[in-house]
Amino acid sequence: MYKKILLPTDGSAYADEEIERAIKLLADDGEIIVLSVAGKLTSSAFQSRSNVKKINNGLRAEAEDSVNHMVKKFPDDVKVTPMVKVGFPAEVINDVAEKENVDLIIISASGKSGLHRFFIGSVAEKVLKTTEIDTLLIHNK
Repeated sequence: MYKKILLPTDGSAYADEEIERAIKLLADDGEIIVLSVAGKLTSSAFQSRSNVKKINNGLRAEAEDSVNHMVKKFPDDVKVTPMVKVGFPAEVINDVAEKENVDLIIISASGKSGLHRFFIGSVAEKVLKTTEIDTLLIHNK
C-alpha cells in the first residue's frame, strides 16, 4: 500500500479510470494528490499581452475544472488534495512528485488507436523516462 499517490489529470475521460486503481493502492491513512498542469503562453509580436493573459487565465481555469471534477469522484473517506500548477506537464509532474515525497505516480497512457496505439502519451512517456519514483502506467483502449 502507498502512503502518498500523485494522480495527474488532463481532464480526459481516461484520467477518471485512474481513480479506482489509486483507491485500491492507497494505505488507509494515505493521501492522493490530484494534479493538473496548466500551460502558459508568453506574449509575442503576434499576440498582445492582454490576449495572452486571457488565454493563460482560460488554461488555468480549465486545469482547475479538471482537478475539481476528479476530486468530486472520490469517496468522502479518502484524503484528496487538489493541486494546480503552471508549466510543462512532465516537468511539473516530476517536480511535484519529488517535492511532495510521493510513493507512486499513476498516469494514463494515450487512448489513441491505429498506429498511435504503439506509443504512449508524450507526457506519460516523459514522466516514465525521467522519474525515479514508482510509476503505474494505465493503458487505455
